[in-house]
Amino acid sequence: MKKATLLALPDWEGEPRTTGRSILASSVLSLCLLFGMRTLAQQAVEGIANTKPTISTFNAQGAGTGRGQGTSAIGISATGVISGSYADSNSLYHGFLRATNGTITGFDAPGAGTGANQGTFTSVSNPTGVIIGWDVDANSVIHGFVRATNGRIITFDAPGAGTGNFQGTTAYGINEAGTITGNYLDTNYVTHGFVRAADGAITTFDVPGAQGTLGYSIDTAGIIAGDYIDTNNASHGFIRAADGAITTFDAPGAGTGIGQGTYPYATNPAGEITGTYSDASYVIHGFVRATDGTITAFDAPGAGTGVAQGTVGSGINRAGVISGGYTDTNSVYFGLVRTASGTIFAYQVRGGGKAAREGTIPACINAAGVIAGGYIDTNGVSHGFVLTP
Repeated sequence: MKKATLLALPDWEGEPRTTGRSILASSVLSLCLLFGMRTLAQQAVEGIANTKPTISTFNAQGAGTGRGQGTSAIGISATGVISGSYADSNSLYHGFLRATNGTITGFDAPGAGTGANQGTFTSVSNPTGVIIGWDVDANSVIHGFVRATNGRIITFDAPGAGTGNFQGTTAYGINEAGTITGNYLDTNYVTHGFVRAADGAITTFDVPGAQGTLGYSIDTAGIIAGDYIDTNNASHGFIRAADGAITTFDAPGAGTGIGQGTYPYATNPAGEITGTYSDASYVIHGFVRATDGTITAFDAPGAGTGVAQGTVGSGINRAGVISGGYTDTNSVYFGLVRTASGTIFAYQVRGGGKAAREGTIPACINAAGVIAGGYIDTNGVSHGFVLTP
């Protein structure tokens, strides 16, 4: 396990994080497709050790204030436009985008249901601001969608997607060309991967021998990163080239039992991948996979070492800067930034709760090192945030 130094960002809660401890564990948070310029991102992130970043919190108009409701930021474009979802007081979900001036616009996919836990769910946006996600209709069937920058929304279904309860198509990753990847559940609740070209043509795929295949992110060359489930219900990473060739991989130390294994979450234009893996004790660790296949594990100092505790990488840009998070020994969430050199910065958003399953949950980072995400307060309500170095 690679060791790293933890440097504390200025702490908005008045509780400085400890420094200099070696790295250990983490928690599965969110995923995001990231793009950016090396110089800008590297300077922005490495500079935050000596400056006080600005954190702005926000809530979508109409967001509910009950437990499990609220606002979650998921994606961020190159210009800083944030996308996400919010749950209203009836636990109905809606999409939103937040302009750089703070203006928030809500939207719903055509055909989205209007009942509790139905509606519109965003996943990520690409650098140009095109947003993807899925909607759950009135019959609880899932459909993918893509929202153009002019607001036009197109829904789609992968060939073979089921039409039963919570079957259907989920869109997870999109690149600059508008090519989308994700997965779908068939009528037997088996998961398969897909890639959707900008013209709408959909190709489905499976990792040979897998009993489930999930595509998560796609880079500028059309290379998809994701994971597949083997016959022992353990997960492994895979890379699918634009020509359909599939390469599988495992993070060193990944467990091979049920619910253990390797989970790639995001890739950058250079082909680097970040994600998380669960070891044989169900402790979670972050990893980054270089283009030559070398995998480096990392853990945030202070991360817990219990079941489902530890460190996760949720996004990576061209500079190799990773945005992610970790859970401590009390299962409280914290945000982290890991530079390409391995230095880890930890932070907590003011207002985040300090009990289990509360705290800061970052999602994405753009070229300038701006991070978007959410935090959960003491009442279990989620709020959006944006961190600017």
